[in-house]
Amino acid sequence: MTDRDVKIAVVTGAGSGIGRAVAVELLGAGWSVALAGRHPETLTETAELVPGAACLAVRTDVSRPDEVAALFSATVERFGRVDLLFNNAGTFGPGGVPVEDLPYEAWRHVVDTNLNGAFLCAQAAYRRMKEQDPQGGRIINNGSVSAHAPRPHSAPYTATKHALTGLTKSLSLDGRPYRIAAGQIDIGNAATDMTAGMRTGALQANGEVVPEPVMDVADVARTVRHMAELPLEANVQFATVLATGMPYVGRG
Repeated sequence: MTDRDVKIAVVTGAGSGIGRAVAVELLGAGWSVALAGRHPETLTETAELVPGAACLAVRTDVSRPDEVAALFSATVERFGRVDLLFNNAGTFGPGGVPVEDLPYEAWRHVVDTNLNGAFLCAQAAYRRMKEQDPQGGRIINNGSVSAHAPRPHSAPYTATKHALTGLTKSLSLDGRPYRIAAGQIDIGNAATDMTAGMRTGALQANGEVVPEPVMDVADVARTVRHMAELPLEANVQFATVLATGMPYVGRG
């Protein structure tokens, strides 16, 4: 395998959940991966799941422009280029808080992480992909089924995920001249620490609290890998992966 056969990815939120699963999937498939997240100890735990793999852990708060710039500089210094950004870092924010009671600081935290952070990482990746040789790369944004339908009391999270759809479309359009492909994966009820409460009961639109099915996060990771390994002449613009029985399609 030559150096150019090895693809380079940046995965944000790589210390847990979907980010960890995707990083492990890519590392196991021979990718070199820069693991980004706010907690160095959890990034180390992710790296240790694939012994001997080529990875780099970079402590990063995606809402801070200087830290995002440092992440991509470290990635290029170590691996030479960026072929993929999986824009995954995000937060639900305070759950179950009615919009009239939501503190502005909580709204701002979700927007800074889910939307501003995604933009900053996409911008940094875009710059590298445009200027590197060979030119191009792929950006995959982690959306949510909330980009289509909200849960009760989820205004900050839902608003940012709708905004990510617009960001994805704009990146896809603007990246065409530079062989930069952009797509989005909308995920529903993957089994992670963030969704643990859904198995015991989640608030529904009719006011009931009902347990919801979840799916193996590894199935999400395999979908991201499929999107990532397409040639740049092909793109999955939007994909929705969800637990089959979750209350998403239909009424009630």
